[in-house]
Amino acid sequence: MLHTIALNYGVVTDITPDVKLTFYNAGHILGSAMVHLHIGRGFHNIVYTGDFKFGRTMLLEPAAHEFPRVETLIMECTYGGVSVPPRTEAEEAFVHVVNETLKRGGKALIPVPAMGRAQEMMLVIDKYMREGKLVEAPVYIDGMISEATAIHVAFSDFLASKVKTSIQHGDHNPFESEYFTTVDHPSERQAIIDGPPCIILASSGMLEGGPSVEYFKGLAEDEKNTLIFVSYQIEGTLGGRIVRGLREVETRTEDGKVRIIRLRMDVQSIEGFTGHSDHRQLMAFLYNIQPKPKLILLGHGEKSRCVKMEELVNTKLRTRLGKAWMRGLAPANLETIRVA
Repeated sequence: MLHTIALNYGVVTDITPDVKLTFYNAGHILGSAMVHLHIGRGFHNIVYTGDFKFGRTMLLEPAAHEFPRVETLIMECTYGGVSVPPRTEAEEAFVHVVNETLKRGGKALIPVPAMGRAQEMMLVIDKYMREGKLVEAPVYIDGMISEATAIHVAFSDFLASKVKTSIQHGDHNPFESEYFTTVDHPSERQAIIDGPPCIILASSGMLEGGPSVEYFKGLAEDEKNTLIFVSYQIEGTLGGRIVRGLREVETRTEDGKVRIIRLRMDVQSIEGFTGHSDHRQLMAFLYNIQPKPKLILLGHGEKSRCVKMEELVNTKLRTRLGKAWMRGLAPANLETIRVA
């Protein structure tokens, strides 16, 4: 941190004698940024999206799409060629699953990354409980979520306008909702596991550590409970293995003995809350970006998804926009590309 220089969005900064850098909102998580590089005296301009979301969420505004100049765009393709359910459908599915769980006397465990997804789900839960569409029940917040949420409140200028206004000028801070209870000490967790129906938001999001694993061990064998994934589960993680069908988990007790957990709780994976742009949003970004780049380099995604986006750029996009000089390319690892 001592060697870090913080830059705001839109501030042009010389990083070498002939390269200027400017950050733009990426809409992915709080403070995430697209990088605009101005090389030479206008010789070449590159925009690198990094992780980005070209769609409004409850938490953040959509990514920027207007730049001074762009010759080359480097764009992520996490969901290239893949469409996830619209946000409204994802919220409806989430509310339905949680309500069904609470009505049958169960507990809803929602493993979440502490930064970004946790705050998004807090906004969703607060909204639907206030509207009476989500059954009122205790909502426990555990792990690093509270610390990350405090950062969101401190930098509320970077949040979606409605949330920003609510925090700065309204009478309701959704992150301090009366529905939320922060778990201050690990000793409180067993009482929550043994207690009445509730909702538990706990990190980490892939059950690879943190309090979510402890709650999972205590809730997994009761069929009334539900494990709800709202973020991507990487293959090989415990969350990823459960999503792909694992129903027996080997763990160790405090005294070192092996324990087999038989997963009887319901498992639901709800897509639509991702912080990445899905296929529709990727294409919308390319249609809307100004000015139009000549070269679009497609990466940060499975090979098949990058190749699919390459095909769409070179056929559908160029045909619709009439830009014969626009070219998409999904480069191979170690491939060298001359951009000018």
